[in-house]
Amino acid sequence: MTKDFTFRLLARDGAARRGEIATPRGPIRTPAFMPVGTAATVKAMFPETVEATGADIILGNTYHLMLRPGAERVARLGGLHRFMHWEKPILTDSGGYQVMSLSKLRKITEEGVAFQSHIDGSRHMLTPERAVEIQCLLGSDIQMVLDECTPFPATRDEAKRSLDLSMRWAARCKTAFAEMSKPGQALFGIVQGSTYPDLRKESAGALVEIGFPGYAIGGLAVGEGHETMVEMVGITTQFLPEDKPRYLMGVGTPQDLIAAIGQGVDMFDCVMPTRSGRHGQAFTWAGRCNLRNSQYAEDETPLDAESSCPAAQYSRAYLHHLVKSGEMLGAMLLSWANIHFYQELMARARTAIEVGEFDDFSKEMGRRYGDTGPKGSE
Repeated sequence: MTKDFTFRLLARDGAARRGEIATPRGPIRTPAFMPVGTAATVKAMFPETVEATGADIILGNTYHLMLRPGAERVARLGGLHRFMHWEKPILTDSGGYQVMSLSKLRKITEEGVAFQSHIDGSRHMLTPERAVEIQCLLGSDIQMVLDECTPFPATRDEAKRSLDLSMRWAARCKTAFAEMSKPGQALFGIVQGSTYPDLRKESAGALVEIGFPGYAIGGLAVGEGHETMVEMVGITTQFLPEDKPRYLMGVGTPQDLIAAIGQGVDMFDCVMPTRSGRHGQAFTWAGRCNLRNSQYAEDETPLDAESSCPAAQYSRAYLHHLVKSGEMLGAMLLSWANIHFYQELMARARTAIEVGEFDDFSKEMGRRYGDTGPKGSE
């Protein structure tokens, strides 16, 4: 175990990168997919099962945890890792995205965001300093700066104003982090700029000047479409340091992930595998599978014979029955199978990069998953 946060590149294949992040709580193999643990739980899964899928790191949501049960309470109970029985690394977002998308009323000023809770209407103020304080109370290993997630579509002037505010907040977050953090923790900056290449370049440059141990690409997967997203990712990674991890936030489908890996991205998170599992949809090596469909009512074949996940060995007929009956086990098994698939996808991508066959792997995944689907926050 290391006492420091470090990143090293182990292999390249074109722009695709195979690396490893070292943290005091263990290594993170990249490319990495982080299951989303919104409220200190990856929905419908045991922490031990999440670990068994091969996940090196999970994500927690600052907004939800600050409202319930509260960051101070989690700190009193020993921190987020102890609270949720997860000893590996945890990344927390800053809460900014959820404030913008979930709060009943909100007002953005230079100071921060004043908002009302979507739960009970209580009033709160989230500043860059408070966002860092909450994440330090939770004890997360990788923390995110507070930013304004620029809505889509946005005019260039709107995107520029939002970007400038986010960059000022990022500098304040770094100052607060230096005062509140513990050794081995890391704070990532977040690139904004909507779909304007020059603004993406400007934002990346401003963050690099401030200096962070890792950089996230935000403000995408918000309605701009797959092709535009991939284009913006490719533009952005050109201006990010080679020796720092790159994290594409809130993405996405298997095809999205493979395309972004091909543009040099190292880390991902998305609610898609667990949300889809709760709604009867599975991701398999043969493509998507909607277990609600009547065609599976008497299908005795396993969900995914190519998968090594125990949940994927249940028959499609049985899973169809569970889903149609509204049984909790259906959501649990499909969420398990989906998270396992995403981890296997990352493992195969890492191997393909190591042996110089990522382009072939990307094309094969394109044949299996030529579609792109809905994205969003859990």
